[in-house]
Amino acid sequence: MGVMFILFGLRTTIHPLGTLSSVCHGCGVMAVQMLSRRVTRFSLFFVPLFRLRTRYAAQCTSGGATYGVSKQEATRAAIR
Repeated sequence: MGVMFILFGLRTTIHPLGTLSSVCHGCGVMAVQMLSRRVTRFSLFFVPLFRLRTRYAAQCTSGGATYGVSKQEATRAAIR
């Protein structure tokens, strides 16, 4: 009898959107925040099939704190 292996998993890719100068939520310093979109996809046999979730985040360049932002905040800041 043969054995069948099914390879599946999750892969998250990070897409940079731009930068924004604002006060950090973590350290409280006025610094540049790096905006990004993080997309998690389900893959079967290393082929991405569908998107499970999309999150937007900002990372402080001063303290390194990362915190979530809404889609509207991220796209509004990236357009500037």
